[in-house]
Amino acid sequence: MDKIARQLIDSSTIRFAGAGLALIVGLSIPNAAHADEAYAKNLLKSMSDYLTAQKNISFNYDTNFEVITKEKQNLALAASGTTVISRPDKIRNMRAGGFVDMEVLFDGTTLTLFGKNTNTYTQVAVPGTLDHLIDELREKYDRPVPGADLFVSNPQESLMNGVTNIKDLGSGVIGGVECDHLAFRSKAVDWQIWIAQGERPYPCRYVITSKQVAGGPQYSIQFSNWKTGDEVAADDFTFNNSTNAQKIDLKDLPGDTLPKNFVRGPGK
Repeated sequence: MDKIARQLIDSSTIRFAGAGLALIVGLSIPNAAHADEAYAKNLLKSMSDYLTAQKNISFNYDTNFEVITKEKQNLALAASGTTVISRPDKIRNMRAGGFVDMEVLFDGTTLTLFGKNTNTYTQVAVPGTLDHLIDELREKYDRPVPGADLFVSNPQESLMNGVTNIKDLGSGVIGGVECDHLAFRSKAVDWQIWIAQGERPYPCRYVITSKQVAGGPQYSIQFSNWKTGDEVAADDFTFNNSTNAQKIDLKDLPGDTLPKNFVRGPGK
């Protein structure tokens, strides 16, 4: 989770009034709080075990990445996309926003980044598992996979790193799906997750709020059209240059986080 926090430190979320919720939580008796915490942990473990057990996964998603200007204005950058995963070492991710249209492919050996709006691509050798690729994309290439910590080999371990407080907030409905709503706190971020109830406890929404940037910027991702196993369409995860895209160096490929007219300020 601290890795996610570092991705958010220079960016951004909507500030909302939580006094009513704070009052209700504050009145909870200690024993009930401990019971809720244990139940929340079990729900998160069930989701983690379910995700880990799936060899093939596909879904659609919508993201909001909030940034704060030096005039202290909160702005949300929206994007949508699709992801197909084949464990242990393959992924295809497509993401389109107002300023970028990017496809990421990994076949277990080669990582391809294809800028559809510029018809350019680059390839680098990154042999290894999906876990290794996720780390490389986040730490080395600054191009994190949307919702990445949910799709490593042990999501619970990754998500719970540094967590100091857990709350079970009851039920919520996301995209018509009834979910269990959980909230977690760590030193760097607060985060919430909505997990589908029933036999397929998949994530429906995931929200991360930075606590180290004034204004509390958020990153949120909402999932839909969730499929697993034989429901997932076959994919060979290789790049087919059907548009005669130009191959360029990685450093020349446009970024996929901020548009050109945004300038990242110095960290504090």
